[in-house]
Amino acid sequence: MSQSLFYLAAFLSVFFSLLVIFSKNPVHSVLYLIITFFTFTIHYVLLNAQFLAIVNFIVYMGAIMVLFLFVLMLLNLNKDTEPAKSNLLKMAGVVAGMCLLVTLVGSVKALNVSNPVVLTNPGLGLVKNLGKVLFNEFLLPFEISSLLLLSAMVGAVLLAKKEA
Repeated sequence: MSQSLFYLAAFLSVFFSLLVIFSKNPVHSVLYLIITFFTFTIHYVLLNAQFLAIVNFIVYMGAIMVLFLFVLMLLNLNKDTEPAKSNLLKMAGVVAGMCLLVTLVGSVKALNVSNPVVLTNPGLGLVKNLGKVLFNEFLLPFEISSLLLLSAMVGAVLLAKKEA
């Protein structure tokens, strides 16, 4: 079951990332990117890295991608306002794409897949273990950073406040 879910999530990751690249509409491209990040979250859960899954879900899908979507909607991109691309720029894109292809082929050839990685500690990516370390060994830096964030928030409110 877990292996079939992995292959399904891997297929969907590749499929939606290709849709990001080949989509003509930038808003659709950002929406496909959000779905691609969701498939990455599924991979993190399958790898028993719940903290990375939560951070990926909240930060990337929730904040950054929504910000990209709003920026693209505010820019109001259309074909009439887009400047024509020169042939030199198109050739540079082709050369960069070929360099990326050569790099990918070389890295796949150098990949050694005969020895799978087996985790010795099954609780490695759990949030419970991260919380134990964070609130035992790093309690003082954690509290200092929370006070810094609180003071920054108070400063932002005071700067934005209008004089009455």
